[in-house]
Parts: sequence; structure tokens; C-alpha cells
Amino acid sequence: MSGSDVRVPFNMLKPGDDRAEVERAIARVIDSGWFVLGPEVTAFEAEFAAAMGAGHAAGVNTGTDAIALALKALGIGPGDEVITSPLSAAYSALAIDMAGATPIFADIDPARLTLDPAAAAAAVTSRTRAILPVHLYGQPADLDAIHAVAARHALAVVEDACQAHLATHRGVPLGRGSAAAAYSFYPTKNLGALGDGGAVTTDDPALAERIRRLRNGGQTTRYHHDERGVNSRLDELQAAVLRARLPRLQAATAARRRLAAEYRIRLHHPAVQVPRQCDAGHVYHLFPVLVTERDRFQAHLRAAGIETLIHYPVPIPRQPAATAWSPAMCPVADRVTAEVVSLPLYPSLSAIAQAEVTAAVAAFSR
Repeated sequence: MSGSDVRVPFNMLKPGDDRAEVERAIARVIDSGWFVLGPEVTAFEAEFAAAMGAGHAAGVNTGTDAIALALKALGIGPGDEVITSPLSAAYSALAIDMAGATPIFADIDPARLTLDPAAAAAAVTSRTRAILPVHLYGQPADLDAIHAVAARHALAVVEDACQAHLATHRGVPLGRGSAAAAYSFYPTKNLGALGDGGAVTTDDPALAERIRRLRNGGQTTRYHHDERGVNSRLDELQAAVLRARLPRLQAATAARRRLAAEYRIRLHHPAVQVPRQCDAGHVYHLFPVLVTERDRFQAHLRAAGIETLIHYPVPIPRQPAATAWSPAMCPVADRVTAEVVSLPLYPSLSAIAQAEVTAAVAAFSR
């Protein structure tokens, strides 16, 4: 589909109503002459922690690093296993690998499309140290059940909340009751930077401090490295952009929920399955549907000028990069990855554009 053929793009990443605030934030940093680990990062960490209902936040370079550094800060590494979902961006598992641990895949709940607590419980071994649930598409995983599994086996829980800014589980902010939650600010996320960025939230001040140390080469003071860390710092420019956008996140989340509700009202096609909303705290980073004839469905929408994407076409344990990890039988994830397709959903999606999407879906012939 050429650009001129697109009537409804999958996403809109250019600054819109927030352009002036973003440009002022960038100018502020340029004028300051301070570009790494300065006042913008410090202020954003405090503001983001408050917005997410957490005690502390540590800004890092990516959401992947946020997961990896949270695990490292908990002492999880070589010889340890971390149970996670096979349905996610591969970076969820790659972060476990970056920490030196081994990802172990347990199948997903067919309703939530997130980690199945019963499957996670069955995957626990003597080497298991943590569970990494993924709040996929903005839908919170079943944290109550996952915390129960973790408590029975004395495991840490680190939440992959990279797609779930402001999400809640049964009214409780993500991260509560867990060791930490990891967020991404990749431009497509609900709170997106103009490049890469990530953060870890936690209620444990000692854990937050260790993550800040690890992200900066393990330094306690300048040029004094007490432990082996990495170079993973959220830069001042991205922190300033995120500070400019954070006050709009509540309204943007409400817009996503309104659009999702409209889709749920209007999408009633026998060949198109709309996954359930299992928690009112869902923040709709994406709006996936399941279609058995996915290729033909996407071609139909493409002909109508509507962009779609697949999140995700291959379960992580089926990726060639995963051959060194233990194989996993995840039949629900296998089925979902063969059928899932994401429809356009973003705060600036107009009612007219959404109506075009729903009309095109309705016109799809089995």
C-alpha cells in the first residue's frame, strides 16, 4: 500500500496537539547544555513514579533494559530461570537473557491473552527465581493469581508493563505487590518519546537505587565502580519530551478506552473474534482481533485503505533466536499468533476514520 492509498494509517507518531510543549521541552534542554542524567531525568522519575502510583522510578535507555536491570538488581542471573509469556515482543525474553538467566515459557490464558497462572505454576522448577508477566496490548495479566504462585514458591515478580502505562489490575496500579514494573517509551507506546527510553518503577528504595547504579556502569561516585553495570541512561532530551507529554496521558488513555468501546459495539462479524476485556484497567495500547483467514482479511482492509499490523506473528519460543532455550509447548499462543491482527487505535483516530474501519470489517466476506 503506497502512502497515497492509505485512508486510515495504523498509527500517528508526529507530535500533534502537544507539539508546542514538546518543542519548548527540547529547547529547554538545548539551552541548559546538560544532556545526560541531569535535572530533567530526576524530575521525570519523580513525576512518572507518582503517575504510575509507585514509590520510585529509575529512567533507563529502553524497556528491554528496564526488565534486564530489574532482574539483575534482584540478583537474578546465570543458572536462574524466569517464567514468562510466549506471546509478546521478543524483547521480553531477550531481556531475561541479557540478565544472564534463562526464559521459560508458559502458555497464555485464551481470554486475556496474557500469561496463564496455572501454566506458570506448572513451569516452576528448583531453578525458578522469578515470573515476568506481560501486560500485553495494555490488558493487565491476572496478577492476583500470579502473585499467589510467586508466594507459594518464594519467587520475585517483575512486570513487563511496556504496553500498559496507567493500567490497573482490579483498580490497583501495576507494580503493587511486585518487586518492580518495567516500562518502555518507544515512540509507539501510550507514553512515547522521540526515540528510545524506558523506566523501572518500584516501591523498594534500595532496589531503585541499585538500578540507578547499574544503569550508570555500577558507579557509586564518578569513576568509582563498585559493581559491574551497563551504560543504559535515559537522556535529558527524551526525559524532557516525556515530561511534556505525561500530563496528557490520562486524557489520551480515556480516548483509547472510548475508541475500544466503540469497536466493541460495532465489530460483530462471524469471522472476526474480539478478545475480551477482562479488566476495566485495560489501557488499549493495541486493539487486536482474531481472524482465521488473516491474510485475506488484511488484504481486504488494505484494499479499503486501512493499515493493519500483526502483534505478534511468531511465538517467542518458535523464533530461531530461541533455539538455545528450553522448547515449550504453548498451543494457545501458537493459535493466537496465527490469527491475531491489530486494527488502528490511537488517541487522534477520528470517529470518521474509525467508522471506515468498522465498515470495512463488516464488508469482509467469508
